[in-house]
Amino acid sequence: MLSVRNLINTPELTRDDIEQILDCAHTFEEVNSRTIKKLPTLRGRTVVNLFLEPSTRTKSSFELACKRLGADTLSVAGSSSSVVKGESLVDTVKTLDSMGVDMYICRAKNAGTPNIVAATSQARVVNAGDGKHAHPTQALLDLYTIRKRFGHIDGLRVGIVGDSVHSRVVGSLAPALVKMGAEVTLVGPGPFLPARPDVLGAKSTRDFDALLPDLDVVYMLRVQQERMEGASIPSTRDYSLLFGLDERRAKLMAPQAVVMHPGPINRGVEMCSQVADAANSLITSQVNAGVSVRMAVIYLLLGGEGNVVA
Repeated sequence: MLSVRNLINTPELTRDDIEQILDCAHTFEEVNSRTIKKLPTLRGRTVVNLFLEPSTRTKSSFELACKRLGADTLSVAGSSSSVVKGESLVDTVKTLDSMGVDMYICRAKNAGTPNIVAATSQARVVNAGDGKHAHPTQALLDLYTIRKRFGHIDGLRVGIVGDSVHSRVVGSLAPALVKMGAEVTLVGPGPFLPARPDVLGAKSTRDFDALLPDLDVVYMLRVQQERMEGASIPSTRDYSLLFGLDERRAKLMAPQAVVMHPGPINRGVEMCSQVADAANSLITSQVNAGVSVRMAVIYLLLGGEGNVVA
């Protein structure tokens, strides 16, 4: 059983919580390889996919996870909900609660929205990404992918390259990696690096080329123009020259090193196509891990550990 009632961000999880989720996801990966992938585990439970911000990968992954566990699902999008009529988020949640909801999976542009849902409802809440704050299930699927490749996380050296200031992935991934024993360094130009990387348990550097040969995992972040709100940034060309993972830089990587990216990729900016599609790229593996990891999170938060996965 997990030590938390809701999954808002990874720092709230214990190391044992994370290991439980990853181990459970391993079981569900086998289920997802079957011809018949659906389980009756959460039959009769109702999950609301409350997506107040556009999403393709995360939303589709959560919807599949719920359906494969046998749960009933209800999709509520910001553009089609009464929020656009002026109804408050609290009133929307209270309305949905009256229908007997067991869990909310919440995605929102504004940081802290899942916390409001959790404070309003007795249902379980999973943060599917809130503003620049957190994206815990992305971090967990990344941990799963890394552990599957290396057999462990402890002792690995991970470089997270790009816009750490505006990335909700970093706010969940860096502390989770550190909790599992990895050494994390944030890499990027000055405007993209937090003033206090130590708050995340990480170090920082602007010298990508010097760090690259020492890394086991090179995790490239998407340049998120939509979240920068007027921040001073390098041009796309300058950024790519200084921090893009091209074929020249790929040759500096250690033989065992792998490349990761949370998607979607800006090809030619964060990395070139040759690197994104290379044999040591785990990007497709990350996507594949998404459904299994999200199944594990939903299953464990809704008390599924008392049921049999068959």
